[in-house]
Amino acid sequence: MKDKVVVITGASSGIGLSLAKEYAKNGSKVVIAARNLEKLNELKQELSGSEILAVKTDVSIEEDCKQLITETINRFGMIDVLINNAGVSMRSLFADLDLEVFKRVMNINFWGTVYCTKFALKYLLQSKGSVVGVSSISGFIGLPARCAYSASKYAMHGFLETLRTENMKTGLHVLIAAPGFTQSNIRKRAFTGDGTVQAETPRDEDKMMTSEEVAGHIYNAVLKRKRTLILTSQGVLTVKLKKFFPGFIDKQAFNLLAKEPDSPLK
Repeated sequence: MKDKVVVITGASSGIGLSLAKEYAKNGSKVVIAARNLEKLNELKQELSGSEILAVKTDVSIEEDCKQLITETINRFGMIDVLINNAGVSMRSLFADLDLEVFKRVMNINFWGTVYCTKFALKYLLQSKGSVVGVSSISGFIGLPARCAYSASKYAMHGFLETLRTENMKTGLHVLIAAPGFTQSNIRKRAFTGDGTVQAETPRDEDKMMTSEEVAGHIYNAVLKRKRTLILTSQGVLTVKLKKFFPGFIDKQAFNLLAKEPDSPLK
């Protein structure tokens, strides 16, 4: 990955931040994108020995995504890897969920992936590069009280799988990466049913895979041009069992998330 141009959305924290560090460490030219320009500039300073471009980007806005790719090409002239990592979660029963919250989650998680990929695609085809969607196990099973989040990840999967098939003969690589529960800020920033931010994580973060570990796995999966990356033994087992015992997995998912503090599940 030395001297490869890598664009990472949602790079101001969590998995995105760890991915930026991983690629910079390995000599890539890294474009970091997020809404918080101050945090991006702090990361740019931390990675001062590397070639870094910071672009303020709200991936739910089409024009922002177009500008991200334009600035990348103006600076580096090419794109080798696009990592669609920006994402937001939510926790609410569908019955209690404001539809504006549902739209917000879809706009960031799904449409953000579509927008960035659309504008980057011709450059990725030129380089025979990689498109990565950082998804979730909830893109393989419908998680209760996470309806908008699961819907956005299922939509991402359908989009990226179709993109892969359409480009079977062009050399484009498409990776769907599905971490299990990972230590990050995503649960603290998750929306509740009325759109307020959850602020506190409902899960024990210390027992989860670190964002640095996830970034390392994604880096290697891009190198090996894998189709799918499912992380954590729990995640792998869940996806496998879902194919053969869907009812059992539904019950397990319900029971697991019902144990969370202040769970909306009864």
